[in-house]
Amino acid sequence: MQFNPGWNSSSVNLLHVRAAGPGDSLHYVWSSIGAPAVLLVATQSPSSALRVNWTQLLSPNPAGAIWIDPPDSVVYSSAVVFTKLFEFREAKPSGQLFYPTYDLSEFSWDSLNHTLNLTALTAELSGVPATDPGGGFSNGSLAFRVTAYEAGGREERLPSLLHTADSSQLEFILAGVAPRGNSSRFVLEVATVEEEGAVRRLRSQRSIDDEYTPTIFEVLSLLAEPHNGSSTLGFLQWKATAYGSRSPRREDGIRCRAQGLRAANGSLPLSSIVQAYFGDTLGSSCTISALNVSFGGEEGEVYQERRYLSWSVLLGFGEPPRDSFSPLVISIAAVALGTPLALLLLGSCLLLLAQRRRYSEYEPIN
Repeated sequence: MQFNPGWNSSSVNLLHVRAAGPGDSLHYVWSSIGAPAVLLVATQSPSSALRVNWTQLLSPNPAGAIWIDPPDSVVYSSAVVFTKLFEFREAKPSGQLFYPTYDLSEFSWDSLNHTLNLTALTAELSGVPATDPGGGFSNGSLAFRVTAYEAGGREERLPSLLHTADSSQLEFILAGVAPRGNSSRFVLEVATVEEEGAVRRLRSQRSIDDEYTPTIFEVLSLLAEPHNGSSTLGFLQWKATAYGSRSPRREDGIRCRAQGLRAANGSLPLSSIVQAYFGDTLGSSCTISALNVSFGGEEGEVYQERRYLSWSVLLGFGEPPRDSFSPLVISIAAVALGTPLALLLLGSCLLLLAQRRRYSEYEPIN
């Protein structure tokens, strides 16, 4: 993990996370220059490196300021941008009442270097609106907590996402922000950028196994696939829940919904690092999609009471990890399904034996 590689100032935030394999390397580039975003780049070279022209990156025209060296080693690149935070409440009979939008590209962000932990491979990007006339952020903040991994495993804290060494976890945190209405609910707008030849698709999977995330049976994945659908290039994956506590438990769950993927070319404020990497192809060959993720039930009580919201999402390359049934769940299922079957077989055997043992006191009439 490198903070602002090649730049001595901490007035801006750029975090480079590089994972090197025997024949390839993966790059995650996180930044709050403009709207907070992450670049994901996979290469076929174990020694590929990130290059940044800082003067150009911080200029009004950053196109071409970020690249991977050697350029011909890149096999896949994508970006995820967190653009806006909406707040609304249910209003009868009109439906929903939206408050002024929080544009994340206009936030003021703390230095990420203060939270960088090279041992735990974590960092946190925290910010507030540059202008906050309503005072909603006077005692609160919005943050993105990044975690990189050196090996596969599972997070201990709920929602206990399964991860691989190729993936990173992002935790979106809203803490202490005052709602602007009774029973307010929040919506985070997430945009993705794909180069020509790739598209995003939203997939929902349900399972009967809620061992690691109690009461949550749905996993959602935002997949990047080639047009022919032959393989998965990259993904975002999350459980259909958020939490209203720093130490989440089952009862702290907050309903989380994905409101459908839509085309968003040219309609979203983009991050400077996205413009710096993709350059002029953003407006021509790249595909930009957007997804709204909403938090809270119909009444929004959990956030209203606790003023805390945490949503975790896994980002990575290739196929997303899949949960398999644990030995405990398999044992329970075997007992639950096997016991009735065993009783049925036993009952049938006893019935047959009883029928064979029937006899009478009378002699048969010839």
